Amino acid sequence: MSETSPMSPSNSGSQILLRLLLWAVLILFALWFLLPAYVVVGTSMKDLEEIRSGSLLALPHELNFAAWRHAWSEACIGVECTGLEPYFWNSVRMALPAVVISTLLGALTGFALTKFRFRGANLVFALILFGCFVPFQVVILPMAQTLGKLGITNTVYGLILVHSVYGLAFTTLFFRNYYVTIPDELVRAATIDGAGFFTIFWRIILPLSPPIIVVSVIWQFTQIWNDFLFGASFTTGGAQPVTVALNNLVNTTTGVKQYNVDMAAALITAAPTLFVYIVAGRYFVRGLTVGSVKG
Repeated sequence: MSETSPMSPSNSGSQILLRLLLWAVLILFALWFLLPAYVVVGTSMKDLEEIRSGSLLALPHELNFAAWRHAWSEACIGVECTGLEPYFWNSVRMALPAVVISTLLGALTGFALTKFRFRGANLVFALILFGCFVPFQVVILPMAQTLGKLGITNTVYGLILVHSVYGLAFTTLFFRNYYVTIPDELVRAATIDGAGFFTIFWRIILPLSPPIIVVSVIWQFTQIWNDFLFGASFTTGGAQPVTVALNNLVNTTTGVKQYNVDMAAALITAAPTLFVYIVAGRYFVRGLTVGSVKG
């Protein structure tokens, strides 16, 4: 008679207390992770006098985007005072084709490894999978020699090739694991009807692939846009991507250190990846989950 039922007031009170404690911990961690972002955004909207005289955590007195304009079109990067604008568009010209190429090739390779299996397919997949674990530093020398022989060193085209090749291992892994979950009977029925490899791929497999395409696009875009090592190794001057330009802007400033410009430049550089995650982040998790559940 002395036992407490699951729905008793004491148990209900304990559950409410635990829930409040959980919310408090989550809010604390959220504030902890958001604090650097708040400092960066706030500092980018202050002038230098306000930064020197005020607190790091203080709100800006007014919305001032002068530092953003300076970082975009006026800041000196090396000997050129063009701001981040030309380097930003270099990254756009590099990232979009590389994402499309690596995603399409990964889809074709994953399709071939799962639905048109051949002798040694598992070995080929294992070798491709091994490419996911090869560090960037290992491929710099052979990549540099390849780009030199092709005559595309210090160009955006060279970076497109490098990122397409390096990203192929990851995209093949994504698509191969997703296509394993698609019934083989679909491919067999299409084959009996006379459809070939590419017909089946374009008309049957690709329409079933939007979830994993989203995963591949988000992953590849983030990796390519944020890359620094390949951009710094294979390009110089006006062919560099925006991440390398950001590093040069921050580290080559002479005279008074312009913290507001540095913060604005960092936000401009990070804006595309933030936009992609905010818009399509939920599709990224959903795409990974669909593949794992079916598997």
